[in-house]
Amino acid sequence: MGVTAAEVGQPDAIAFEGVEAQYGNGHRALADVTCRFEYGTSTALIGANGSGKTTMLRLMSGLSQPSAGTIRPLPAKKSVALVAQQHGNRTWVPVTVANVLRMSRYSDQGLMRRINAKDRELIDESADRLDVADLGNRQFGELSGGQRQRVLVAQALARDADVLLMDEPITGLDMPSQATILRIIDEERKRGRVVVISTHHMDEAELCDQVVLLANRLVAAGTPKEVLNNKNMQEVFGLRMAHGDADDCVFHGEHEDHSGGVIHVFDDHGHGHDHGHGHDHPDC
Repeated sequence: MGVTAAEVGQPDAIAFEGVEAQYGNGHRALADVTCRFEYGTSTALIGANGSGKTTMLRLMSGLSQPSAGTIRPLPAKKSVALVAQQHGNRTWVPVTVANVLRMSRYSDQGLMRRINAKDRELIDESADRLDVADLGNRQFGELSGGQRQRVLVAQALARDADVLLMDEPITGLDMPSQATILRIIDEERKRGRVVVISTHHMDEAELCDQVVLLANRLVAAGTPKEVLNNKNMQEVFGLRMAHGDADDCVFHGEHEDHSGGVIHVFDDHGHGHDHGHGHDHPDC
C-alpha cells in the first residue's frame, strides 16, 4: 500500500465552517453547516431524501463549491476517492472489470501513463479485499448490483486516497456485499483515513465514530449515542417509528418488529422528500 496521511503525521481535520450550498434556481441544499471530520474516523451522514447528504459529499470531493462558508483544507489540497450512487452506472458501456480498476490509477496522471508495479500492487490488493479479483475479464455491465458496487469500492481503494467518500454504499445490496463493504469502512478508518458515508440505515450509522444529521442544515453532530435519539429522529424523519423510552428512543425502519418497546409514530410531511415509502432518490 501507499503511505497514508496518518503515516506522515496526523494532518489537520477537514473542517466545515458555516458552509452553505445553493443552486442556480435558488434552492438551498445546505445552510450553515459547521462540523469536523478527523483522520482515523468514520462518519455517517444521515437524513431524509433531499436533506443534503449527497451535496455534502460533493463539497468534500470538490465536485461542488460552497456558496458561503469555508472548507479547510480545500478539496484540491488532499487526495479524495468518491464512490457515487450507482443509478445504472452506464452498464451498457463495453468495459471489463480489469479496465474499471485500472481507471483508478489514471485519475491523477492521465490516460497516457503506463501502469507500473505500484499501480498493479494497489489494484490487486484492492480487488482481493473486495473479493472481485476473479472478475477481471467480465464485462462490468453484466455483473450483479453487489458485484458492481464491490468493483467500484475496489476502484476507490486503489486510488490510495487520504479521504474515502461513499454515497449510500450498501443500499439495495445482497448481505455478503453489505458485510464486505462495512468491513472495508472499518479497515480504512483503522488505516488512518477520513471515511464518510451517507446512509438511511441506522445500524450502519451506529458502526461509525460520528454521525452528522442533516435536514438541509446541521441538526446534530456527535457520537451515534449522542445523535441517534428520539428528538432528533422526529425532527429529521417525521413519520417513522422508534422504540424505547419516550425521551430516549432508537430510530428504526417503519416495518420492523418493535415488541417490548414503546412505539412512537411521527408526522412524515414537510421535509422536502418523497412521501412514498421504500423508494430511494438522490439528494438535492
